[in-house]
Amino acid sequence: MAKTIVVKQIGSPIRRPEKQRQTLIGLGLNKMNKTRELEDTPSVRGMIAKIPHMVQIIEERD
Repeated sequence: MAKTIVVKQIGSPIRRPEKQRQTLIGLGLNKMNKTRELEDTPSVRGMIAKIPHMVQIIEERD
């Protein structure tokens, strides 16, 4: 089984650049406090690194 991470949106996309909004949508997030369980891949980690002020890693699972 692949490693997964649980990501929570903590910031609003209002008044943010379009690229940051699209990154949130790419992660499957669109509303405040929404959580998503995603596969732990370099591309997902890179997306999270681009918007650390808007998302938070809640949990890392094996």
